[in-house]
Amino acid sequence: MPNKFKMNMKTRIEERWGAHPDDVMRYDTEALRKAFLVNSIFFPDEVLMTYTHNDRLIIGGALPVNEALKLETVDLIRSDYFCERREVGIVCIDGVGEVTVDGVSYPMAYKDAVYVGRGAKEVIFKSDSSDSPAKFYFASAPAHCAHPTVQITAAMRRTRDLGSLETSNKRLLNQLILNEITPCCQLQMGLTELQPGSVWNTMPPHTHSRRMEAYFYFKVPPGQAVCHFMGTPQETRHLFLTNEQAVISPSWSIHCAAGTSNYTFIWAMCGENLAYDDMDTFPADELR
Repeated sequence: MPNKFKMNMKTRIEERWGAHPDDVMRYDTEALRKAFLVNSIFFPDEVLMTYTHNDRLIIGGALPVNEALKLETVDLIRSDYFCERREVGIVCIDGVGEVTVDGVSYPMAYKDAVYVGRGAKEVIFKSDSSDSPAKFYFASAPAHCAHPTVQITAAMRRTRDLGSLETSNKRLLNQLILNEITPCCQLQMGLTELQPGSVWNTMPPHTHSRRMEAYFYFKVPPGQAVCHFMGTPQETRHLFLTNEQAVISPSWSIHCAAGTSNYTFIWAMCGENLAYDDMDTFPADELR
């Protein structure tokens, strides 16, 4: 269950513990949402974070409206600065701004990303305009070595056209942070865009025991929702999400969803290996 938000200057962080799949089978809706749903990602002029003990991933958002925001360290990681032992992936999901890492500025617009390597001492988020502020979503994992900070340009993104309209899952996969694109330790991130008329993501459903994952859903239209499916393949559960909410997905859990409209989501993974296609798939007609 989550602890209350802990305040550190302009930063708020919430802690989530791991859960055994046998225990999750007995959760009611409220318990399931408290354990796995991240309700708040953005708040004006603050950095919000959620720390999960599943592979110690941190996900969060920065929304600099009237001032620049610094990625500050927090007591949970007991470090002198945030990236002392961590790597970070940052994706701009709205507006225009910049991310500055140790004095080097990287302009950011929709789908632009920056990989920040271990050892970077100062990360700052800034918007170009307070009338249309930039929203920065980020994920962070412990890192065993230092790699250079790199901006992932449009030319560096790797894209895949997946699914079809006939199966309601036509989508564009944008791979942003992978070791084939830029050296990284264990963090991988990407952005998937469901096309109009399609609602299903991550087909076929799968698990990857060597990695956990977090899904952040956005561009969900007002009045619409996404139903995220989780749990073991034979004991599935579901969570309804609205715009700009996230789900923590343990390594034992499937992760797929259907929306009442098309939407976009960012996936972030960390764990044992960097093999993107290392997964155990389950045909949809075998799920329970």
